Amino acid sequence: MERFPDILMRLYKSVDELEKLFPGRPFTPDGHMISSIGEALAQYYYGVKINRPSIQGEDGKTDCGPVEVKTTQRESVAFRCEPPKLLVLKLYSNGYFEEIYNGNGSRVWALINTEKKPKNGQYQVKLKNLRRLTKEVPPEEKLKRIRQKKVIATKT
Repeated sequence: MERFPDILMRLYKSVDELEKLFPGRPFTPDGHMISSIGEALAQYYYGVKINRPSIQGEDGKTDCGPVEVKTTQRESVAFRCEPPKLLVLKLYSNGYFEEIYNGNGSRVWALINTEKKPKNGQYQVKLKNLRRLTKEVPPEEKLKRIRQKKVIATKT
């Protein structure tokens, strides 16, 4: 398990090398891979016990109950239902991540509930709104980290 951060770094280094070999062709990890990386980060850094895939609104469990993990490389995340606890992470091309939101899902769902339901059923929430909202989360509501990151993520 301790090798996980280094393996993740190598993955992003490989992506960088492929993009240099094939200019203009993106090799950005996406979709299921990003979700799985985020869930692995949640397990490694926060001790989340990850569920089997495809349980709507619940990616894992902690001592304080179920948690949904949302991971992105962009500037928004999508929701279909109200998550109990919510951990939103942003991955950077250098393999590091930033914690965007960590707290009860009800705060985020309150933002969503004011919007008209999209045709695809996925509500988009911008990370800038989650960054503002996370300032309202009291420390006792947040998932506790069991490991610290080696460095603070920076946008590259």
